[in-house]
Amino acid sequence: QVQLVESGGGLVQAGGSLRLSCAASGRTFSTYNMGWFRQAPGKEREFVATFSSGGSTNYADSVKGRFTISRDVAKNTVYLQMNSLKPEDTAVYYCNTVRSGVNYWGQGTQVTVSS
Repeated sequence: QVQLVESGGGLVQAGGSLRLSCAASGRTFSTYNMGWFRQAPGKEREFVATFSSGGSTNYADSVKGRFTISRDVAKNTVYLQMNSLKPEDTAVYYCNTVRSGVNYWGQGTQVTVSS
């Protein structure tokens, strides 16, 4: 069983920044990919970024150059630094990992960007 707990969401003006955190349970944190997804009202959940077990990163085209995913193995935490935020980034952001074919999700954290 894996538990993921997100934090760091909030209300910010367009052009501002936020940093999301996702704390994961378990002692094998560094051996799994960790990812961020988001879901806006009335839309499907979509991929934002991943940090692989090997240390590589991947981003959705819509956030490239603005968002940065990183990992602190000692803290079992993955971060999403979000800069130059836009109103269209407004969504609930979810942390994700897959263990033995099972998808695990956090409870989500709301990010609202005002214009």
